[in-house]
Amino acid sequence: MIPFINLKQQYQDYKNEIDKEIQKVLDSCAFIGGEKIANLEKELANYTGSKYAVTCSSGTDALLLSLMALDLQPNDEVITTPFTFIATAEVISFLKAKPVFVDIDEATYNIDSAKIEEKITSKTKAIIPVALYGQPCDMDEVNQIAKKYGLKVIEDAAQSFGAHYKGKKSCNLSDIGCTSFFPSKPLGCYGDGGAIFTNDEELASKLKMIANHGQNERYRHKYIGINGRLDAIQAAVLLVKLQHFEDEVAKRESIAKRYTTNIDKQDIITPFVKNDRSSVFAQYSIRSKDRDKMIKKLNDNGIPTAIHYPMPLHLQECFGYLGYKEGDFPISEMISKEIMSLPMSAFLTKDEQDKIIDTILS
Repeated sequence: MIPFINLKQQYQDYKNEIDKEIQKVLDSCAFIGGEKIANLEKELANYTGSKYAVTCSSGTDALLLSLMALDLQPNDEVITTPFTFIATAEVISFLKAKPVFVDIDEATYNIDSAKIEEKITSKTKAIIPVALYGQPCDMDEVNQIAKKYGLKVIEDAAQSFGAHYKGKKSCNLSDIGCTSFFPSKPLGCYGDGGAIFTNDEELASKLKMIANHGQNERYRHKYIGINGRLDAIQAAVLLVKLQHFEDEVAKRESIAKRYTTNIDKQDIITPFVKNDRSSVFAQYSIRSKDRDKMIKKLNDNGIPTAIHYPMPLHLQECFGYLGYKEGDFPISEMISKEIMSLPMSAFLTKDEQDKIIDTILS
């Protein structure tokens, strides 16, 4: 069986470095906060070109903390996409605000920026564009709309850490950028983890406090917060992986290019990446009208697949209260019936790639 994401090989390649850094944390007994967290936040900020990086317990909490820091109130509205992982809209609803969905662009699967403005009301507080599958959205257009209406933009870059947009790094393209370090992400830790990026010093300070029970000093609480901290062992793992990350991104792009060049079939749609940006290919997702047949053939040949995502958010039971129905977002609904992801990691061998490509072509 070909691994869908080869985390085992990645660990073997970096084993000595990772084990050494984890052992340092164990020896220090500084498991929460401390030097590793400070170092990681500095390295992450430097990597993205952001002034500030605030680590946290997950990509979901990165989004939640960001909305809390923006003082999102019950009945406020936040515009986002229905074609994403549930966390994006879930955190909006969790704070008793209202997710307002906008359909996606058929080529990139990201939010269609041309359809955002018509959904803005007096209650709209923010826009959360999602950089799906590793490719940033049309951030200039989104930011211009937000500026026109006095809204905040939170880039959901859970899948696009390391990608470029017009010469800048994802996570540093708007008021706030959020990413995830879930193990399967391009930069992943060995548990849950995330980070928030901003160039606003006051906002960064507020985010740090909210992620630590709203404390501005020990047992002094300026804000209502949560326990949203990243632990030092995860920081140790990420510090090692970050040193190898650019090399991995280059390999992912090379594998994606090889997939795209060779999977040259009329009935398969391969990923489209715009000229002014890059993708880190958190997933390599193709479209097929015969998806079930293709999945069965690949699986029968020891090739795992996944569907990101089989049901758009507006049709999920938990969002039934929003009143959306089938047909409201036709592009998201169509893509959800055709999309499927192939194995992708920097450690996918040429032989494994050949087997996947040959199985699809046959």
